[in-house]
Amino acid sequence: MDDQAQVVEVRRRRTRAEAEQVAGEYEASGLSRVEFCRKHGLSLATLARYRKRQGQSEAVAERRWLAVEVAGANTTLLGSSGLVVALPGGRRIEVGRGFDAHTLVQLLSVLER
Repeated sequence: MDDQAQVVEVRRRRTRAEAEQVAGEYEASGLSRVEFCRKHGLSLATLARYRKRQGQSEAVAERRWLAVEVAGANTTLLGSSGLVVALPGGRRIEVGRGFDAHTLVQLLSVLER
């Protein structure tokens, strides 16, 4: 047998929650990517993958539709429109009664990009 056996460190895979925690720690650390990776024993590619995955899960969470129930419709709030969607930053989308559904689908497809 060879007298000089190589010792290789076997790293276990992180769970999705652990990877998200690492990505969050990086974002909060204020360190550069290189500094953070050196300090935590990560490769730059691993950190990039964790950050990308975290960004995708946040984007998916932000795009979820919510069920809405209208009780006692207030026509002064809606005016002549049939639907109002209030977006972050004060933006609003109003769809009038009898709107063209195809146009709304096109609008939503543009907004989801």
